[in-house]
This record gives sequence, C-alpha cells and structure tokens, in this order.
Amino acid sequence: MWPWKLALGLGTLTPLLGLAKANVTIYYAQGQNPFQTTTAAAASYTGAAAYNPTTLTPPPVPTDLNRNFPVQLVNGGTPGASIPQTGQFFGFSIEMSVVNQVLGKNASFIQVPFLNLMANIAQRAGGVRIRVGGNTQETATLAANTPDGRILEKNLTGVTNPTQTPPLVITPGFLYLMANVSSLVNVHWFIGIPFFDLTNPNLDIAVQGQQILGETMIGIQVGNEPDLYVAHGHRPQGYGPIDYLNEFGVVVNAMNNDANAKNRDLLIGPNVATQWTPEQVWDTGFVNDYSQNLVSLAVERYPSDNCFAQYGVGTPRDPQEMFPTYLTHASGQSIVSSYLNSTIYAQQVGKPFVMFETNTASCGGFPGISDSFGAALWGVDYALTMAYSNFTGALFHVGGQNVYYNPFTPPPTNQSDFHQWTVGPIYYSSLVLAEALGASNQSQVLDLQANNGYQYTPGFAIYENGNPVRVVLINFVSDPSGNSDLTVALSIGGGQTGQPSATPATVYVKYLRASTVSQKGNITWANQTFGDIFSSDGRPVGTEEIVSIQCDQTTGVCNIPVYAPSVALVFLSQNAETENSGAASKTYATTARTKTYNTVTIDPSVLATSNGHMGMGRSDSLGSTSKGSVNAARNMRPHLPGLSIVISLVFGAFVLLGRRW
Repeated sequence: MWPWKLALGLGTLTPLLGLAKANVTIYYAQGQNPFQTTTAAAASYTGAAAYNPTTLTPPPVPTDLNRNFPVQLVNGGTPGASIPQTGQFFGFSIEMSVVNQVLGKNASFIQVPFLNLMANIAQRAGGVRIRVGGNTQETATLAANTPDGRILEKNLTGVTNPTQTPPLVITPGFLYLMANVSSLVNVHWFIGIPFFDLTNPNLDIAVQGQQILGETMIGIQVGNEPDLYVAHGHRPQGYGPIDYLNEFGVVVNAMNNDANAKNRDLLIGPNVATQWTPEQVWDTGFVNDYSQNLVSLAVERYPSDNCFAQYGVGTPRDPQEMFPTYLTHASGQSIVSSYLNSTIYAQQVGKPFVMFETNTASCGGFPGISDSFGAALWGVDYALTMAYSNFTGALFHVGGQNVYYNPFTPPPTNQSDFHQWTVGPIYYSSLVLAEALGASNQSQVLDLQANNGYQYTPGFAIYENGNPVRVVLINFVSDPSGNSDLTVALSIGGGQTGQPSATPATVYVKYLRASTVSQKGNITWANQTFGDIFSSDGRPVGTEEIVSIQCDQTTGVCNIPVYAPSVALVFLSQNAETENSGAASKTYATTARTKTYNTVTIDPSVLATSNGHMGMGRSDSLGSTSKGSVNAARNMRPHLPGLSIVISLVFGAFVLLGRRW
C-alpha cells in the first residue's frame, strides 16, 4: 500500500513543490525504502502570477556603447528644467478590491508590512499619496455592514470587463481602515466613486469619505478610463468626450444638491487611457465648465498590455521580445510625448496633471519583465521623465496575486502564518525617486540628454533654488563582466559655462543594483534589500552603504562609476543627502495574530538533518495536530505505514521553500 500513499502525499504537495525552483530529496522511514534516496524534478509552476519564477534572457550589450562621457552642470538656474516637484511625486494606485489584503483586514487590523513600506517613503519624501480605485470602483456601493462583518465583499457572479472585474460592497470600516493608516503614517488618499449608473448618482463613498478621512482625502476620481467604456460594454456605441462631459455634470449637480456633500471641489477627471486624446476632452470645454470642481486633471496609461495571455483578448505578445523595449530611455519618452500639450495646458489653467494609474503593462504586466530588475530601472527613468515633462505625480498600480507588476504583495491568506510579503522592483524605484526629489517640494528636474542622448545611459539633474543638488545616472546595459560599466565625468561650472568651477571636493553616491536586468528579488538600494519573494516585513535589511567619491579639484571633475546595470544617485553635498534620508524610518511591530495554535518554529538546519530519520524511529513520537486531542494518532501507527512519507514530504518541502526564499 505504501506507493499509493506516497502518490497521495505528493499530490497534496503539488502547489508547494511548484513554487520551489529546486529538486526534492525524498527520505523514507526505516524499513520502508526498497530503493536508495533519489531526487525528482520540481513540478512546472502553476501558482499565482505574483510569484512566477520565469526569468528572461537579458538583451545583448550594444556595440556602440560609449562608456566614458562628461556631464556638466551650471549654477543659478537652467533653462528647460521642470516646474517644482514634490518628493511625493511617486505614489501608488491600489485596486479597490484588494484593499482588505494590502492595507488590512479591518480598521483594527492593519498590515504592519504595509505601514513599514509606506514609512520608508514618508521618511524620505515627507508623505505618500495613494489612490484607492480602478475598475472595481465603478460598481462599488457603500453599505452599513455586510452579512459576515467584513469591510469588503465581491460579487463574483457579476464580473465585467475583459479583466473580469467584480462589483463590490464596502462598509464604513473600509474608510476607517484608511483613516487609521493615515494616523500612523503620513498618507493622503485619492478615492474613486461609482460612475456606471448615473440614473441615481451614488455619492455615499464621497460623502462618508470626507467625513471619515477628513483632510487626508485629497481627491475624488469621477470615471475610470471612460474612453474604454464602449469596448468594455458599459456604454453604447458612439459614446464620446461630449457624453463624458455631460455625465460629469450629473455628478457635479448631484453634489451641489446634496447638503452632506461638502467636498465639491475635489473632483478629478477625465482619467482617459488610450481611445481618446486628452485634447479631445479639453476641446469640449470640460475644464472651463467644471474648473471650480476640479482639484486635478488626470490620465491613465500603460506602455503595453498582456491581456491576450491573461484573458484571451487583444494582441499576443512575447515577453522575451518585449523585454528590450523597457530597457531604454525611449520607453518613458514615447509614453510621455502624448501628453506634452496637456501638461502645458494644465499649467495655463492652474491645475495639477497626474498620471493616475500606470505600470509596466495593463492586464497584470509581463512575467520576467514586470518582476525583474529591469522594471526597477524602467520605473526610475519613466517617473523622472514624467517629472521633467511637468506631470505633477504618478501612481503605480497594485493589484492582487494574479499580477506580475506589484510594487508589494502580501502572501496568500492561507500562507500568512509562514510567509511574509514580496517586495517588487517598482517599490525600489519609489525609494530612488523619493530620495532624488527630496522633501523640499522645490525640486526641478532636468533631462541632461546625457552621452549625446544615448538611449541606454540617460541622466537627470535635480535643482533646488536654481542650483543642482542631486544627479541620477542610469545604465540600462546588462553586463556582469564589468566591461560595460560607465565612468561619468561630472562637473559643476567651469569649462564652457563661463562660470568658475563649483565642483565639490566630495560627492556621495547610492546605487540601485542587481547582477542583471533579468534578476528577480534581492535587489539592493544602497546595499539594503527586501529580499526574495515571501521574505519581507517591510523593513530594509542590511547596512546602508553610501559611497564617498573624491573629486579632482584641479580639473573640477568627479568620476562617477555607473555599473551595468544600475542607477547611481549622486548627492552633490552632504546636506543634499541628509535632507531626506538622514533619519531612520519609524517601523511598526506586529500586535495581532490570525492563528494562535497548531504553529511551530523549527530551525531549518536542524530539520534538514533530522527529517525522515531519528524522529520517525521512536514508537512514541506520533501525536495529534487537532486542537483538544493529544495522542489520538499514536494508536494509528500500525495502520498507516505511509504516514511517515507524507510527513517527511511536508517538512522537506518547507525546508526547500525556506532555502529558496
């Protein structure tokens, strides 16, 4: 009978073994092994997208790479720099349907890793801006409570859109959860309200949101990608910008006629994606008609989509072929070019202009791209390109377990006892941006067109009060040999500028690094990391490393190494570095458990040598795992000769998982 029981044990472990990218060593209890110890290949991965192990091949090293080039800055202001930007430029967009996974179960149970992750950014930038919404906001309703007492419920039988979006019911506890997060970390919120059914506009989320969130609620999104409504079956053919204008007016009138709706000047639109241009909306008179109601103008954009692979619609795309398109300065430039007229227009009408939802690709991103170090480089370059182009903020999207691009992902609920959070590459991008822009809210960004505008080696200068304070240098080339590392000759004034040299004696550099652009996990920012999948509590691990580089005062040059691949953030003075990263982040302790029995902590090194051996040799070692029953299993030993195999496999899988993650 033991071969049958062995197969049963392996079948129950298939999801776990699929996650472990390793071989499985099987130990047999004494007297049960007719063969020698063997190894079996791990099963093909069938788990959640957020932990997909797919690794792509980095693009080849370009043959025309110029590894040594100068960057010369000037003091006293420089033409072409952006408008003043806030350190909170880089924020997050959290899909409304996963708030109870990401923020917390309810207003009393907040996810500690989430608080820590936000505190890291707030300490550097002064605060964090988060949008709660997305497709799931469109049919969300607010109820006093739900039958099971949860703050959020999904109607999985009423899914819509190619992305299978479920209608939601949320409770005031959902909003109190957000408020309690803000009481601990300086988080400000944008929130979306339903827009599909305007026969009786539902303002409950907006009204109670203002009452509960107070000043931490900074905007209300009206309509999520209305230009895609026809394609998604939510409006009839012919629906266009003028129709959106009129429907926006329905919401404005409803708010004006609702005595409880105090937040009438916090609306955000038009939130268009790809089917309409923003200019088509501006031409309707949208901003002129609703200027006193609009707190910001916004758009949403992803550079590509993976909808065919995820949902069977759209164009099939091969991630390996797509990978090189993300590893170039041209990627961010091509996205932003569509909005240059609109950023000018926004300044003319005195409104902020926000990229309200973005990430590597819609429909969840690409395996091997969205979760690789290449995405971290792309995120830094793309965000700085938006800042340089006078966007006033960018919100990178967070979904559930079924997407590849998450900046951070909590473990599946049934694994939260033994797995921690997974921190993705886009979160590292947010840390770089927070420190590059700082907390002064006066940072102006200049695209340096470095290396004669070479697309694989972009650079940006950050100015405050007319003078350069920080420089960001990016090397998209992947070459662990070191033969493609850059040396950037950085100087301030002097040379052809007509200014005396202002190059400091010492500059300070932090590096965002990984071995290749295709690396997953264990990315480092200034030598600190959030580890691999399932391994972070939101606090960086390791000793922070800031590299001091001595400059040649005779030539007025600082030679900055930029590794292939990496981002180098250069602080031109010690004040520029300590302004936004000199103090440790406030972190939070776990104060609650979801499971208080049937838990065990075992040293993996001890388990690795005892598994399947001495522990099974004792006749009195079997016991019960059921609460309230102690040794009911002891008498079952003669009848279950294969039990030791299943137990050995279970513990062996956990050892492997512990080593892998």
